[in-house]
Amino acid sequence: MPARDDTPLLWVGLGNPGSEHARQRHNIGFMALDEIARRHRFSPWRKRFKGEASEGTIGGRKVWALKPLTYMNASGDSVQQAASFLKIPVEAITAFHDELDLAPGKVRVKKGGGVAGHNGLRDMRRAFASAEFWRVRLGIGHPGHKDAVTGHVLGNFAKQDQAWLARLLDAVADCAPMLAEGKAEDFMTRVALLTQEA
Repeated sequence: MPARDDTPLLWVGLGNPGSEHARQRHNIGFMALDEIARRHRFSPWRKRFKGEASEGTIGGRKVWALKPLTYMNASGDSVQQAASFLKIPVEAITAFHDELDLAPGKVRVKKGGGVAGHNGLRDMRRAFASAEFWRVRLGIGHPGHKDAVTGHVLGNFAKQDQAWLARLLDAVADCAPMLAEGKAEDFMTRVALLTQEA
C-alpha cells in the first residue's frame, strides 16, 4: 500500500474463468473481489486488460478491481497490462488468492516473499520481474498429502464450507477500507474477529 495517497490501487483476484471453475477453491480470489465490488458499489464489470475490470472508491482511495481471464498460469499478462495502462506501480498492487498453508477461513496480508507453488503469483512475479506486490492470502486448508493438492484446489467448495466461506467473503468486503488505507494489521485483526464462529 503505497505512500502516495493519490496513487490508484489495483486489486487483483486470482482465479480461472468459466462457470465450471466458479465455485472452486482456486477461485476464492475472484469471489473476494466480486463481493468487494458489490458491497462498495463499483462500476459494472467490463472486458478490459485481458480480464474483467471494475472501479470504485474505498476508504477515500481510487481502487481498480481486476479478474484476469487468461487462466491462472498467465495471470501476469493481464495484471501487467492493467498496471501499465493505469500507471500503477507494483507496490500499489494487491493479489487476492487461495492459500493452502492457512486454515480454512484464515486471512494473512503480506508484501513480497515467495510464491509457494502458486501459479498465479508466480506469473505475476514473472510479468513484473518483481515479487514486491501485496498479497491477501485466503486460507483454504491443506488436504494433508501433496498428491491430493491439485484435486483439493480445483475441487468445488463443499457444502460444509459454505458457512465459513460466506463469513470470510463478507468480512473481507466489510474491512476493505482498512486495506485501502494501508492498515494491513488492522484489516487482519478485524477480519479474524468477524469470522470467529458465533
